[in-house]
Formats: sequence, C-alpha cells, structure tokens
Amino acid sequence: MKYAATRRALATDCLIVARHRAKAHAEALGAGPQMAALLAGTEAKAGNAASLHLSGRPARLLVVGGDAAATTAAKFRKDMAAAASALANFKGAHATLCLDDFAVARQDAYRNARVALAAISTATYRFGRYRSKNKPLKLKEVAVQSAEDAAAVRAVRHGQALDAGLALAKDLGNQPPNVCDPAYVAEAAGALAGARVRVSVIDEEQMAELGMGAFLAVTAGTSRPAKLVIVDYRGGAEGAAPIVLIGKGITFDTGGINLKSASGMQDMKFDMCGAASVLGAAKAAIDAELPVNLIAMAAAAENMPGEAATRPSDIVRTLSGKTVEIMNTDAEGRLVLCDALTYARRFKPRAVVDVATLTGAQVVALGAHASALYANNEGLARALARAGETAHDRSWRMPLWEEYQSALDSPFADMKNIGGRPAGSITAACFLARFAKGLKWAHLDVAGTAFTRKGSTGRPTSALFEYLLADAAKA
Repeated sequence: MKYAATRRALATDCLIVARHRAKAHAEALGAGPQMAALLAGTEAKAGNAASLHLSGRPARLLVVGGDAAATTAAKFRKDMAAAASALANFKGAHATLCLDDFAVARQDAYRNARVALAAISTATYRFGRYRSKNKPLKLKEVAVQSAEDAAAVRAVRHGQALDAGLALAKDLGNQPPNVCDPAYVAEAAGALAGARVRVSVIDEEQMAELGMGAFLAVTAGTSRPAKLVIVDYRGGAEGAAPIVLIGKGITFDTGGINLKSASGMQDMKFDMCGAASVLGAAKAAIDAELPVNLIAMAAAAENMPGEAATRPSDIVRTLSGKTVEIMNTDAEGRLVLCDALTYARRFKPRAVVDVATLTGAQVVALGAHASALYANNEGLARALARAGETAHDRSWRMPLWEEYQSALDSPFADMKNIGGRPAGSITAACFLARFAKGLKWAHLDVAGTAFTRKGSTGRPTSALFEYLLADAAKA
C-alpha cells in the first residue's frame, strides 16, 4: 500500500471523516440532506462505519465513530479499524483520511496517523500468490490529510516503512514449508542488502568449525541445510555499538524424534515467525533510514526425524562451551538460539532481543493477546513493554527468578534443554538466560501471538520497530 500526506482533502475516491464533522463535509459537497438521512438511520458508536455514495468525487463519504468531538485512544483505534475494514473491500483506487477531524485524548497528530495507517496495513494485507484465482486489492493509495505537515509526513514515512516490514514478516510466515526453507530465508534477507546493509550467511560447515553443536543438533535429521543469516545495518554513528535482534527460524518443526501429534502439525510452518519478525523489523528500520546500528539474525533450520536426527538423551556442546543434554528434541528453538546468542557477543551489542515461537506454555499462560517478555535488564524490559503498548503489540513481563533454574539441572551435562511441564515458558527463558549472562538481554516468547488460523500476524514486528524508533529518537 502506498501512503501519502496532504494538507487538503484533494480529489479522492473515498473521503473518511469523523461523524461529528460529517454534516459539514457533506454540505460542502452539496449532499447535506442525504447525510442527514444517513446519520439519522445509523448508530453513533465507536467502531461503527457508514457510507454515503456520491455522484462525483469523492465517490463516497465514509463516516466513522460517535458524535462526540473528542474521543479516547481505544475508541479511535476501533474507528480506524472499522474504516480500514471498509477500505479493504472498496472498489476505488484512492482514499483520504481527514485526520484533523479527530481529537484523541493524549495523542498527537503523528500518533493518530500511525494508528490509522497501522489499521489500514492490517486490513489490506493479502497473501494470495498460490490461489489460481486471486482477487487483487483495488485500493492503491491512502492519503492522510492534516494541517500539521511535519507530523503527517513523518508518520507516513514511518507507517510506510512498517507496512513494508510487516508485509515481509507475514509473507515469510505464510509461505508453505516446501518453499520457505532456510535457504529461502537467507535469500529473502539477502534482498535487504544495500549501501549501508551487509547480509552474510553462516552455513553448516562454518557452524561445525565454530563449534555450534546445539544448532547442528537441530538440523541433523533434515536434508535442507541450516543457515544463520545476519543482516548488518549501519544507520547510526560509526563505531557505535549495535542493537542485536535474534529470531528463531524453524521453517518446519515436526518435533524431531519426539514427534508432534498430527493435530496442529500444519501450523508448524509458523515456527519461523520469530526470524520473520526480526527481518521485518530490520526492513522497516532500513526503509525508514533510522539512525541506529542494527544486527538482525535469523537462526533458520528445519527439525525433522531423519536417520541422522538427534535422539533424546544425546549430549551436545554449544558454541559457548557449555554442554546440553537434549531430553526432548521438540525443544529445539532454544538450541538454535543459544548458539546464536553466543555468536552475537562478537558484535559487542548494547542490547540483545531474541524472539521465538518458543513454548506452548506461553499460549496457555497468555493466550493470543500478549507476548511473554523476559529480561535481565529493567531498562530494556521497560523500553520493550512501552514500545508494545505504543504499537498495540503488547507483551507481559514474566519472572526470570533464579529459583526456576534448578529445573534444568542434569546429572550428565551442564544442563538439560527442558525443565518439565510446570512453568514451561519460564524455564525455557531460564535456559536462554544462561547464554545471555553479561549481555543486556530480553526474550519475547510469541507462540500465541505470531499467528492465527488466518495466517501470520507479523507480531512482534510493530513492537520491535517502535522500540527502534524510540532508541533512534535518543540519537
């Protein structure tokens, strides 16, 4: 979708207006009586939308919301979701949102525009490349009308960048696993390369030379080679320490020798959504030309029960030198991540955030509304939580107490890769925390938020981008 900023509601196919201003807009277009009839016959309520069809341009007035001149952030979000839903089925090519119509409590024009564009991005996303008959979206451009030029232009630039990042994250997640394997992830990341972006790939031979025994244990049973993909964006000051984002990229997860049940197996193509989201966040940061140094790492592998597959009770040596007794081969995400975390140290990062569809326990604990947030640094935890609230891509802080660590004790190795059913999301985070000592680190378990039955949500790309925006603002 293309976004634009304008000071005036120029000729457009659809003009989106607030209900309390609808009569004035209609009268200016010579449609006052028709609008009066429409308003009388529809309910004034947040999240409601009604259309008035006109003979000229605009061809439609889309009226949203209640009668009050001011609204809350939550109600405005509902209004924009309703408008976006209507636009998704609109047959015109251009729409304009009269942003100045909306007065939102404790929210400025920039934030209002970002909320509106995020809603449009969500509603108009399509993934239909494998349909023999695909209905393309008719809408091509949405303009934001605001008297506040600088705020609108900035919001459009950031909204456009996030739209591209979300599209990349969702597309990667929605691809079938016979297409989206580790090599495909590497190829998609390679497309981000440019003047300030270098993309490199560590293959299995290099992993073996480095000593990534945990990563290689996951990929042992498949014929599709693993890749550790690294996107290095240098938008900040030369020599400044980067932020590192690491994503779990299991392109298909059978569970390995600990084979999953058939129920829900088809959803395991989404087990790479952590990697998809960090690549999406990198794409957004690059397109927005954020003044930050950023490393995005995708730990891409396939987990299959082949004849060479890792067995329960196998012991492997990680890149850190620590040994792990693999009690369950379906707890594979933490194995690729622990080696990726250790590798990330060579970048001397000022913050590291890993993202993974890591545990079913996260879904049990928080459902589909909030990602689980773990961190060993209070400032980083607050920054990520605040970014999630701002982007409405929320997370919930979970405990990372030392008392949980004993569940990972092994009589034969430095640790086990699982801690049993109790507190499964927490003990998984505790495992990763062992490899993040000395780092300013956070972990987002997005098993319940990264996808639905309708496909990839792109989460937490929006929260990560908001976190990077806030960090860039400090610069």
